[in-house]
Amino acid sequence: MSGVPGLQNAELMINELKLPLTIEQYNVLYQSECNRLFSEPIDLMPGAEALIRHLHRNQIPIAIATSTRRTNYDMKTLRHKELFSLFDHIVIASDDPEIERGKPDPQPFLVCASRFKDKPTDMSKILVFEDSISGIQAANLAGMKSVWIPDPRIVNSTISCFLKLDSLEQFKPELVGLPPF
Repeated sequence: MSGVPGLQNAELMINELKLPLTIEQYNVLYQSECNRLFSEPIDLMPGAEALIRHLHRNQIPIAIATSTRRTNYDMKTLRHKELFSLFDHIVIASDDPEIERGKPDPQPFLVCASRFKDKPTDMSKILVFEDSISGIQAANLAGMKSVWIPDPRIVNSTISCFLKLDSLEQFKPELVGLPPF
């Protein structure tokens, strides 16, 4: 369940699949599988590095709001520490005391927005790049512009978004009022 925080994910999977597991048992198995998967180097989405560096170079505030667990986030970003240091801040919803509800609730994005030095007052000026359906739903509910780069493993969905791309490499910043590449 991409974009859904740990406990919600565990509950959902146990109930939907009628698994004979407690949440604790599911979480142990889930974390073990994540450790196995993330032990291999993880590549960035094509176009991500160029976009992050472009936004940072042009002093456009950038942040991350993720539902992944801290340990998984650390494993996923291990090879890219320098790049991830360019973000103004990173909100790990599952570990953040200000966040009671994860995506698809807008709270992770709203908390993330509130932590910018110059707090935005117009949420529609915020651009959210997402690969999960629950993330797009959260961005939309927060009143932000959502750019969906769907994970190719996700079955086609008719979810509403500001912009849908097959790859971040297709993104043209000037179309949303940002400096061009």
